[in-house]
Amino acid sequence: MKKFKTIRSVLAYIDRKNIDTDAIIPKQYLKAVTKEGYGETLFDDWRYLEPGKLGDNHDLRKKNPEFFLYNPKYKTAKILVTGENFGCGSSREHAVWALMDYGFDAVIAPSFADIFYNNCFKNGLLPIILKDNGIKKIVDDIKIRNAVYFIDLENQIVSCDNFEITFEIDQRRKKVLIEGLDDISETLKLSDKIKNYEKEKATITPWMFND
Repeated sequence: MKKFKTIRSVLAYIDRKNIDTDAIIPKQYLKAVTKEGYGETLFDDWRYLEPGKLGDNHDLRKKNPEFFLYNPKYKTAKILVTGENFGCGSSREHAVWALMDYGFDAVIAPSFADIFYNNCFKNGLLPIILKDNGIKKIVDDIKIRNAVYFIDLENQIVSCDNFEITFEIDQRRKKVLIEGLDDISETLKLSDKIKNYEKEKATITPWMFND
């Protein structure tokens, strides 16, 4: 998992609440066995005018010209701003993979579904919860201009040229993102402690370690 520290990017904004994981990545694409290739089917039912299936050449499908990510000002966006309860629905990890494969490094919302929120940290996507005036200030700014924003994870700041907003994040999860640790990597950092435990356990209960 790549190390995460800062992002400098324009924002892409979708004015919807309760976007579920089936909207983020429909079920027919969950049969793929890698974490790559989901970006072209992100928000599939909204970005295309005809249904798709695994194995389609998506370049040939009819696109919805009103789809928000086709707005030229969002073309280089690495930060998605959306409504409350983002990522609700099923527990599919593919929803996070699709957002990251498309090019997003962070999602800003008033709230996230719990399982989706946890999956973000396991894969290197930064979910930022901003409440009340914080999210309103950003949304109001998006509506009048296409400014570049800066996210500083170390100092927990979202900033633009004319304002700065701090956000809260669990410190262990913050460390996981900054160091680029997935669950396995985080466990391997404790390998010496695990080996020492096994040695001590073997002296106390040797019958458990007999071949």
